[in-house]
Amino acid sequence: YVLFRMASNFHIFLSFCTCSVAKKELDELECWKEEHRLKPIKLIPQRLGGKESEAEARQKQQMMLVQSKYQQKHKREEYMKAKKAAEEAEILKKKAIQREKAERLEVKKRQQEMQRREMFLEDQYYKTNELLNRLELGLPKSDSCQIANRGPESTAW
Repeated sequence: YVLFRMASNFHIFLSFCTCSVAKKELDELECWKEEHRLKPIKLIPQRLGGKESEAEARQKQQMMLVQSKYQQKHKREEYMKAKKAAEEAEILKKKAIQREKAERLEVKKRQQEMQRREMFLEDQYYKTNELLNRLELGLPKSDSCQIANRGPESTAW
């Protein structure tokens, strides 16, 4: 019983000490908060915003808002113009490339036509000389006889 009583007293003593320590810490915290509390700001009243009245300031603000809308619109238009100009430049560039390709193709076709004509003229010259040589020698050629003996039904006239 004595031990129980002593243990009970000791337990009460410990809880009392713990409570007093906690109370002391809480008191210290309150003191610290009080010392570090924000002080009220004391400003001397003064006129702010310059020399213009509130109505003038509102009017100026409204005017700036309208101007900013026009500036945004102008900026958008400038952007669209620049974009359109870039697209036009791209289209012109593509057209120039296609034009160059077409010109090169035309030159190539002309060269091929010239080569064909030269080959035709060479072949015609060769055939004409061959025919004249055969006529001088008096040798009949089967192709030349057929050409000479064509009837009126085979002509294109």
